[in-house]
Amino acid sequence: MPDSTLSSRTVLVTGATSGIGYETSRQLAERGAIVLLHGRTAEEARAAADRLVAIAGVDTDRLCTYAADFTRLDEVEALAHKVVAEHPHLDVLVNNAGIAAPERHTVTTDGNEIAFQVNFLAHYLLTCLLEPALTSDPGGRVVNVSSSLHRTANIQWNDPNRARRYSRLAAYAQSQLALTVFAADPRVTAVSVHPGICDTALMPLYAHEGVTPAEGATNVVRLCDPAIEIVNGAYYDRAERVEPAPAATEDRTIKRLNKLADLLIGRAA
Repeated sequence: MPDSTLSSRTVLVTGATSGIGYETSRQLAERGAIVLLHGRTAEEARAAADRLVAIAGVDTDRLCTYAADFTRLDEVEALAHKVVAEHPHLDVLVNNAGIAAPERHTVTTDGNEIAFQVNFLAHYLLTCLLEPALTSDPGGRVVNVSSSLHRTANIQWNDPNRARRYSRLAAYAQSQLALTVFAADPRVTAVSVHPGICDTALMPLYAHEGVTPAEGATNVVRLCDPAIEIVNGAYYDRAERVEPAPAATEDRTIKRLNKLADLLIGRAA
């Protein structure tokens, strides 16, 4: 049955074709939201929508599909422009797409370490470009699906691509710290959430077992609900609001990260 607080709200979920992103999309659609499903390819996005209709019984009219490979910033930019053109009012953006950093140091065609780009820079660019849609009416919000591993991280300001000293765990943690810091940017109201250790492709970074993606998704969907009051920059560990790593709320770090991100995505003045 549609939930009155989420009914007809428009939500874009990145990385919606599997894991927490897919389950978040399912729960949002079941509660009456209009869900924009993002996948790496059009085929993957369409397949996810078809599964939601066939298996979960979601109304096809509540689903729209979009594609962009986050290892290519030009595709992220094209995605944002298409979403704004088709949905000039966007209630929620769920920045969920993510990858585990590979064993070997890998750089995208844009010149960025792949985990830093997919997990943070692509979402930074997407959020900045979607700002007009998210702020077209009061109440627009961003939910960053982050990680408790952000507490172990530090941002290598002079070598964000970690070309000199690479560790897959450190690279992944750095991307999650950056995403958590970005939630405190004042341009759009945003929060970060560690949804719990879930049985997804990222689980080997944490442990040998975890809860189901559906259980993790409930912690994301909760923060999409306008009935839940949020404070910009807040960080949640599952359903509980807790303090993030100290760097995540430092004005100096926020400004420095924005400057770095603008430089790496080619938006620097």
